[in-house]
Amino acid sequence: MSEHFDIAIIGGGLTGVAAARLAAEQGFKTVHFTPKMAKDFRTSALMMPTVEFMVHSGLLEVGHALGAALRRIRIIDATDRLLRAPEALFDSKEIDQEAFGYNYPNNDLLDAFSKTKAEITHVEDMVSGIKEVENGYSISAGKTKLSATMVVGADGKKSIVRQKLGFESTNTAFKQSALVVDVEFERPETETSVEFHYENGPFTLVPAGDNKINLVWLDQHDVLADAQKLSPKQLAAELEAKSHRLFGHAKPKTKCFVFPLSNLAVPTVGKGSACLIGEAAHAFPPIGAQGLNLGLRDVEDWLKSLEDLETGFSPAQASAAAHKYNKLRDPDLRRTGGFVDGLFRSLLSDFLPAQMMRLGGLWALKSFKPLRKFAFNFGMGR
Repeated sequence: MSEHFDIAIIGGGLTGVAAARLAAEQGFKTVHFTPKMAKDFRTSALMMPTVEFMVHSGLLEVGHALGAALRRIRIIDATDRLLRAPEALFDSKEIDQEAFGYNYPNNDLLDAFSKTKAEITHVEDMVSGIKEVENGYSISAGKTKLSATMVVGADGKKSIVRQKLGFESTNTAFKQSALVVDVEFERPETETSVEFHYENGPFTLVPAGDNKINLVWLDQHDVLADAQKLSPKQLAAELEAKSHRLFGHAKPKTKCFVFPLSNLAVPTVGKGSACLIGEAAHAFPPIGAQGLNLGLRDVEDWLKSLEDLETGFSPAQASAAAHKYNKLRDPDLRRTGGFVDGLFRSLLSDFLPAQMMRLGGLWALKSFKPLRKFAFNFGMGR
């Protein structure tokens, strides 16, 4: 007879590791399916509410130890459109915060999240099958077969949990992709994230300590594919031009990676005794630093849904917890998903009324303090 667990977490990314660790530390018998993954060279800008959750839950000992502070956000309309928005600068001091958040290397976060004294069973094979059984779910991975009362899918955009357990979803592909690369500039704006808004998406420079910058460049896929093929000298010249030479000479420090962009919407993220977190539940373009912030808010609400459970809980109790999780997440996912999708489409739109709305919105954010404060809190996930 195969071994039975309270909770099976499927997916070895940051949200999956966080969920498995915190579930085990609460005393639940936990199995974590973590197929080997390549080192993640990307970074994540995490806002202060997320940082506070990581520290409060024990995922991090100190919020600022691994990251570079983000205290200001500068937005520059670099389009050639008829109507251009004014330059805007936002400072965390306006909302009495030391910083909006911190920019963390993903691999450093993964190392920190993985440190626990709790007992977790790890399975390094890819999950090949999941089916509902009397006591929860039967799960197959390689030669391993086991069961769990609750399943949590943290296995990304192509989630096998979402597919096998019949979660409805809508995936919209964009013509744009994202290029990410680390760059050293001669005179970067430390502690300031600078966004140049172009016709095909933002060109965002996020400080990562010293003169190092994490670049996230959104553009047509062909444009970025061509940029990826440039020599370091040619790429440096292109980055200097895209940043209007405001920061001096550029020096690429890492290989360029290009990721196609899409918008994944999942109307129900908890049903039966299964829950979806992270990019298994939502994915959208990297606008407004919402991706991993939203994923860790998933983990936070999922933990709240387990508050009334003890180890050995029944399938009926697991089903109630999954329903509670879905109810907790629904407002945030609808609000944030709608905002990010609308903002991204407005940035790309050549439709004159859309340009006027974007222009008016930035003027209002620039001059109307109550709206600025609301926007700050919204962007930080409050």
